Amino acid sequence: MPGRIPRRRVLQVAGGGLVVGTGAVGAWQWLAPGSGKSRRPGEFPARPAKAATNESFVHIMAHADDSLYFMNPELEQSIRSGAPTVTVCMTGGESDGRNALARSPGYAKLPEKRPEFVRARMNGLREATAQMATGDWLSPWTVETLTLLPGFEVELQTLKAAPQVQLIFMELIEARFIKAPRQESLRGLWLGAAPKLTTLVPAASPVKRTFQYNRQQVIDTLTAVLERYQPTVVRTLDPNPTHLPKEPHYPNTPPVLQGIAKYDHQDHTTSAYFAQAALAQYWGRKHSRPTAVDTYVGYEVATLPNSLDAATTRHKIKILDIYGWADGKDCGDPAGCGDRKVGNRSKDTRWSDNLRHRATGTQRWVQPLPDGRLAAFALLDGQVQCWTETRAGGGVWSKPVPVDGGMLEGQVQALRHADGTLQLFSVRTVLPTADQAHRREIVTTRQTGRTPGGAPAFGPWESLRSPEEDPQRSIEVGYPVAVADKDGMVHVLVKNWAGGVSLCTGAHGKDWSEWEQLPTSEQPVKTEDGLDAVLDAKGRLHVVAADVKTVHHWMSDGPGSPLNMAEPTRLPAATGPLSLAALSGGGLRLAMRQPGTSRVLVSDRQDNGGWRVTSQCEPISGYGRVALAQAGNDTVLAARDGKGRIRLSAGSGRPGPWLEQGIPHRGTAALVQDSRGRNVAVVLGMDGRLSSVRGKGSGATAFGDWASHEGKVQSDRQES
Repeated sequence: MPGRIPRRRVLQVAGGGLVVGTGAVGAWQWLAPGSGKSRRPGEFPARPAKAATNESFVHIMAHADDSLYFMNPELEQSIRSGAPTVTVCMTGGESDGRNALARSPGYAKLPEKRPEFVRARMNGLREATAQMATGDWLSPWTVETLTLLPGFEVELQTLKAAPQVQLIFMELIEARFIKAPRQESLRGLWLGAAPKLTTLVPAASPVKRTFQYNRQQVIDTLTAVLERYQPTVVRTLDPNPTHLPKEPHYPNTPPVLQGIAKYDHQDHTTSAYFAQAALAQYWGRKHSRPTAVDTYVGYEVATLPNSLDAATTRHKIKILDIYGWADGKDCGDPAGCGDRKVGNRSKDTRWSDNLRHRATGTQRWVQPLPDGRLAAFALLDGQVQCWTETRAGGGVWSKPVPVDGGMLEGQVQALRHADGTLQLFSVRTVLPTADQAHRREIVTTRQTGRTPGGAPAFGPWESLRSPEEDPQRSIEVGYPVAVADKDGMVHVLVKNWAGGVSLCTGAHGKDWSEWEQLPTSEQPVKTEDGLDAVLDAKGRLHVVAADVKTVHHWMSDGPGSPLNMAEPTRLPAATGPLSLAALSGGGLRLAMRQPGTSRVLVSDRQDNGGWRVTSQCEPISGYGRVALAQAGNDTVLAARDGKGRIRLSAGSGRPGPWLEQGIPHRGTAALVQDSRGRNVAVVLGMDGRLSSVRGKGSGATAFGDWASHEGKVQSDRQES
């Protein structure tokens, strides 16, 4: 083949040996795509993803494999969409510098080569990314330095066949321990235990020297990434991981580094904190398009039921095997072609069969206004945006208008009072300063009237505090679910630090009570987030929440009665989020996903008690919360499928078959009826735009086509 570089020459230059000077593009050479042994056969696409520009994704993570373990399959779906997809790896993940499993023979005698091991991990991520984007793990990249902050350089890699796909490596040194406190770490820098954190120069890097970052400089660097790419979606690791059941003991730990030990890696959590601080800074400046944020549960998924079906897990493992250099194929870099600490173990690691968002989503973010128009609420740029129909039942939505108040996260629920006014509920993160502790709190705002444009207007956000007075414990509190009973009492329920369910009440959505925990019959329960609550036809309040084995149920004896634990449901395990609806003739209906298959199960509870699974929907893959609505005798479901599309099911008495049409989306769909009695499904796209679909008539189980609404959010922030 003309221009083919001899194999020996590939070995000489593939590690970056032809990089010419600081800031120059590295002449990285690879075997030609499609040439003999360079291709891995299988289901991966054999051509680059087509470029698109109305969406942009930025992934901020700690280590080179974090996105592959915890953000896939969503990472690959973004890459395949053709949108700009940028991954920022904050640390080198250098560990002990031995590119081998710790239990492998002769491990202790291996030399510690941290620069080489860092490069091998970078190579593994690049190869896995190239495979997802082009179908060829050896698809070539350019490598160069990039200045995001004056006086600092990072390594930028760009996939030649799909230049909208880029990797940025900051190379800060990692903690080198999952939980043991270490001053020289991201966590030490965040907490002020270390004034600066140095970088590690990978083997054959165009970045020729180390740099030292202080806390603000790390935040400024991530902010510069956001300003450079103007993302519509930012993905981070989990800022709110669950604590370990038993606190490990680390003697002689300085007070500043003490704290609650979590299931997750300390680098994961702190990378998410830095991302939150950068987002807060970015949102305070003028930018061209709004940003949604998704956060992903890390190591904790190993303790939870697997949320991905077998086929999705197998595909995810194929990508991880490329990163882990499982087949030992030569990429041409003497530093190594992947992370052998991962190797071929991903099939045995519980991280591979899960994808879980920390915010489980709510289906109650679209509500009817008194004049029959629908109003939709979602979080963009850390604040609520409100879309309204231009006329009742018309299917055309206004441009969104912001509801004042920032640093909200995850999701927002809209509650409709009996008089037609609305109330919003969400979670606010308070980042640490000299004057305030790092904490999370439940917040609400009530409708006060209408804007000149006809959208609902809201008053200031009110803090409902948290079930946990300790700021560190408040970080783990879940997302609120609010229900108004027939007397106007609003019940707000959240998962608390211990895994129980806490309740706060307020007459007509104000004058709030103290938080109290719902009782359990015997042993305390430890639920996952994703609970739901509803009133039944008799006005009784019902609450459901899942743990790793079954679904728990609380109910009141009647209007105004306290909640008590009901009889055991004897339902099977769920993959977390539950959706509950009242049946018009009495009783309840519950939608959830089955572990291992991701199949949607529907269970019913008759008015005289006793739960049973009544429907097993056709498998469509996917994961996450399933929206459920009962419209008379009709059941409507909306769920994510394996391609990241929203899919609908509607049937009389029970779910029908899944409709073939579907569109990409993020979050959970909202299901509601419009002023003409038609079933409506609404989703938020990756580009921050609404899309909706309507039933073809009142009570109809057939739907029209999805319509995208072009009104995009315009940032109302100015330069600070």
